[in-house]
Amino acid sequence: MGSMPARPLAVPDAVRFFARSQEGLVSARQCRRAGLTGQQVHRLVASGRWSRVLRGVYDTGEPGDLDLDAYDRRRRRSAVLGPLAYPGSVATGVAALVLHDVQGSPQAVTPEVTFPDGTPRRGAGPVVVRRMPLRRHASPMGVPCAVVEDALVQAVPTVGRLHAVALMDSARQRRAIGRATFGRAADRAGRRPGGLARAGWWSSSDARAESPAETWARLTCADAGCGPDLLQLPVDDATGREVARVDLAWLLPDGGALLTEVDGEAVHGTLAALHRDRERQNRIVGRRTIVQRFTGGEAWDGTMAGRVREVLTAERWHPQAPAPGFRLRLQP
Repeated sequence: MGSMPARPLAVPDAVRFFARSQEGLVSARQCRRAGLTGQQVHRLVASGRWSRVLRGVYDTGEPGDLDLDAYDRRRRRSAVLGPLAYPGSVATGVAALVLHDVQGSPQAVTPEVTFPDGTPRRGAGPVVVRRMPLRRHASPMGVPCAVVEDALVQAVPTVGRLHAVALMDSARQRRAIGRATFGRAADRAGRRPGGLARAGWWSSSDARAESPAETWARLTCADAGCGPDLLQLPVDDATGREVARVDLAWLLPDGGALLTEVDGEAVHGTLAALHRDRERQNRIVGRRTIVQRFTGGEAWDGTMAGRVREVLTAERWHPQAPAPGFRLRLQP
């Protein structure tokens, strides 16, 4: 008689918990804490159920955070890889901001860490190990990372202007950093090499931007000489009832307005969302409003700025500074 096949190894619930909060990844240390021996981990890899990502880091195949889109899951996976590969380390820079749920980073995030005492270590594989002493750190979702103030100062020199300002805007809009702390971060960044050249990035940040695409739209339109007159403009119908809040708006000399919406694919890509967007757009179309819709890609590459400029030139627009609390009322 043949021998009975070995029963599949049961993965402890604690390991599954770690994996689901870390985009499917677990460290050898976490496995040991949950009661898995090195031999059992080897069996899981040899059987094909798990795969080895780096020394001491394994992909369990667990689904991770299903509330995130594919791009954000990829970013988070890169961000958690560093601290898992280097026990005792802390994620820094863009990776730390991703762990704080700050939006606006590039699609590809470099795993990077430092050891709080600043001791030098040699990096391996894709993980960058920086020599950067830290007096403090946070642990959102249980993963150690630099606090938002420090992470912004670290991250801004490593990305371009559009990503840098989007990260600033998101951190402020989500209240991950306060006004005074943001100002302190800007001052610190200005004293770093190249900081003066990037000072304008910090001063152009605006906490009202509700998505990276809105940040890109604001910046590229400003670069084209047609920065918006208003952000997050409330639009009321003829009875005074608010029917929409528009991302970016320009007030026209005839009393009308150019109203623009910038769509992120993850938010507006479903059929139901498209129907909601269409109904919303229909509500703000009027005799004296021009309504245009753009994608995040068009905001990024200047396509939106070019089209907006064409409309504004035809309408003989000039910059305006409406009074605080201004609301647009649609004409019947």
